[in-house]
Amino acid sequence: MAALWAGMAMAAPVSPSELLERIRQEKASEQQLMQERERQFVQDKAQQQGRHDAARAALRKAEAESAQLKAQFEEQEKLLAEQEQQLKERMGELGELFAVLRQSAGDIAGQWQGSMLNVEKAGRVEQLERFANSRRLPTAENIEQLWLHILDDMSATGQVKTFRAPVIRVGGESQELDVTRVGPFSVAAEQSFLVYHAGESSLRELPRQPGGLSKVQEWKNSQADLAYTLIDPTRGGLLDQLQRHPTFIDRVHQGGLVGYVIMVLGVLGLLLAVWRMAELQLVIGSIGKQMRNLSSPQGNNPLGRVLGVLGPNPQVTDLETLELKLDEAVMQEVPRLERGQGLLKLIAAVAPLLGLLGTVTGMIITFQAITQSGGGDSRLMADGISQALVTTVQGLVVAIPMLFLHSIVLARSKGVIQLLEQQCVGLLALHMSAKDPCESE
Repeated sequence: MAALWAGMAMAAPVSPSELLERIRQEKASEQQLMQERERQFVQDKAQQQGRHDAARAALRKAEAESAQLKAQFEEQEKLLAEQEQQLKERMGELGELFAVLRQSAGDIAGQWQGSMLNVEKAGRVEQLERFANSRRLPTAENIEQLWLHILDDMSATGQVKTFRAPVIRVGGESQELDVTRVGPFSVAAEQSFLVYHAGESSLRELPRQPGGLSKVQEWKNSQADLAYTLIDPTRGGLLDQLQRHPTFIDRVHQGGLVGYVIMVLGVLGLLLAVWRMAELQLVIGSIGKQMRNLSSPQGNNPLGRVLGVLGPNPQVTDLETLELKLDEAVMQEVPRLERGQGLLKLIAAVAPLLGLLGTVTGMIITFQAITQSGGGDSRLMADGISQALVTTVQGLVVAIPMLFLHSIVLARSKGVIQLLEQQCVGLLALHMSAKDPCESE
């Protein structure tokens, strides 16, 4: 504040007369500016009035032209009605004939939309549609063209023809290939069956090829007067259903997480059963070799280990003690022989329960789809229903073989154990027979 006051004090003083003069000058300049604005406004107002008058004149001219065109339109419409009435009177029954021809052309075009003959005879459906939708009277040439199209289709239906056509391969690329058409029923290339797609107006290679392509190739190369081949009488319907038929992998995927668990358990059980049966088979083979040489027990088989409990010169003379030692040796071999049987039995029991779990889960998904969509579209419920059914089948498919495999493994292990017990009984009998002469002496 002190610096501001010092600056004001240093400025030159202004007298009242000079201040009044400045005010008068500013007022005069403002008045001059206002007068200039007023003149500009008046000038603009005059221009706006001119534009308004010109617009009103243009409007009146347009209204007059509109009234004239309306009257001309009404006159032309009246004249058109009179001419149409005159045309109907002159046509007589030909009008009904032309209507039938247009309707027939439209029906034929609809039937030919999905025909594979369109690849070879491009543009015929468009010509029929133009004929059916045309408001002009058909000429004799148009009627003759319709007749020729029908005859050409009838002739092509009974032909077997080979020609080059663009084919969309499974990977999506387009390629010119030699294809063989059997009437309107089926078409095949050298290595695959093909189907026609109306939206693309081209042939497409099937991702999943059915069997029997070799029969088609043999039929093409045959020189006989009569030969057999494979065709699709539904004109592509059966091949389309084949693409929708799920494979084994698709079925596994339909089971969902529960299905994967069941399949893993099934593979685990199968490997376990194969391992146990192979091991038991080796044990049976080694026992058979040992039985042919009982005098020298070997430690690589259960029977040899049981016989080796007493040693080469058994010191045990008590029959009960000998029996206990042999029973103990047999009991030590039992766990080795029965390994994995409990897990096999558990898998056989758990697999149906997991299938039931998948069934319940699939039904829950189905009811959720019904709640959301109202049950109007069955495809929305297909996932839940397929999971419910597939998991049940997977559980049974795993459980039934596991029961058989468990029974086979159990029977083999019991057979080995029974063989060991028989040999122990024979060893006891041999010991008793060796002991009796000593006692008689």
